[in-house]
Amino acid sequence: MHPEHTSVAIVGAGPAGLLLARLLHRAGVDTVVLEGRDREYIERRQRAGILEQATVDALREAGAGDRMDREGIPHDGIELRFDRRAHRVDFPALTGGRRVMVYAQTEVVKDLVALQLAEGGPLLFEAEVREVIGADTARPVVHYRHGGRDRTLGCDYVVGCDGFHGVVRNAVPDAVRSTYERVYPYSWLGILAEAPPVYDELIYAHSERGFALASMRSPQVGRLYLQVPNGTDPADWPDERVWDELDARFALDAEPGWKLRRGPITAKSVLPMRSHVTEPMRYGHVLLAGDAAHIVPPTGAKGLNLAAADVIVLARALTARYRDGSTALLDAYSDTCLRRVWRAEHFSYFMTTTLHTDPEQSAFDTRLQLSQLERLANSEHAAAELAENYTGLLISD
Repeated sequence: MHPEHTSVAIVGAGPAGLLLARLLHRAGVDTVVLEGRDREYIERRQRAGILEQATVDALREAGAGDRMDREGIPHDGIELRFDRRAHRVDFPALTGGRRVMVYAQTEVVKDLVALQLAEGGPLLFEAEVREVIGADTARPVVHYRHGGRDRTLGCDYVVGCDGFHGVVRNAVPDAVRSTYERVYPYSWLGILAEAPPVYDELIYAHSERGFALASMRSPQVGRLYLQVPNGTDPADWPDERVWDELDARFALDAEPGWKLRRGPITAKSVLPMRSHVTEPMRYGHVLLAGDAAHIVPPTGAKGLNLAAADVIVLARALTARYRDGSTALLDAYSDTCLRRVWRAEHFSYFMTTTLHTDPEQSAFDTRLQLSQLERLANSEHAAAELAENYTGLLISD
């Protein structure tokens, strides 16, 4: 099926594009989703795994919460390890009951794809978007290639959920587009391991050897990360070296025998870290959401959740536009989202620079980091600030 016109053309079938399509479908707004990759690729792509309360609520509202509620793992806090000591941050006690859910992005995508194919508007895989023209007109057109043929899709609005390297963000002219970026002097070596976690909640570790994070994908699969130099080759990290380094960075004086449970490492990759924001997030009838507009380092677990927040705001705005003709929320979309984006950028920067060891940092810098971590451990106000940002600020219009 190759429709020639729709109300909202959504480019990119990641969690942002698929969630937007679901929310608009339930509001009676027609959409077409164009995805350049095949279904198998997007359903296997390893990304985030921590869902904020608002993201969880939106997935339930979209009818995509059943399997998440059965298989997801609710978390009520995180553990900070520093100076070979441990401190737990209790989310519900500090936020009035908010928590997070461990449920992998791959599973979110699978759930949303299944729903879209079963009852939503068209979802075209291997539909390579070449160009968006007429962004500043009332009838933009998406040019794409599918099934070996060049095709066009006319629409009222185009939403770019196709990431930083996608095509849609280029529809915003350079003359009106501003970009802000920070590149960090370290990366993450991430592994997936068939090793049941020995911890109940995520552990964020600051150590002289560098940062480490113990997360999970399920009660049987661990997801763990090590800070490594930029340009690191995963082949330089054989499995035993990875496990030994993780144990060293998580070491505790109070529990000298504390060790991770080891198992086969099934995936290993290096993730560079950077922050990036593109403004504005709207130009004419083209709107950007998720990584097409902003990127955060993963330390604060904000990437997927920021994308979800964007499309929650956008779904409300487009629903109002088609329900009663009001464009007030659409006109405010960019400013509304950017307020939250910059707060998340700051939180992610704070978590990253507080927990990682800069290759050029001095002993003075390290003492400042430890002082900040001590404050988080001993000040309810400081801990509440972390908990409120980690579990997610309220999404308002």
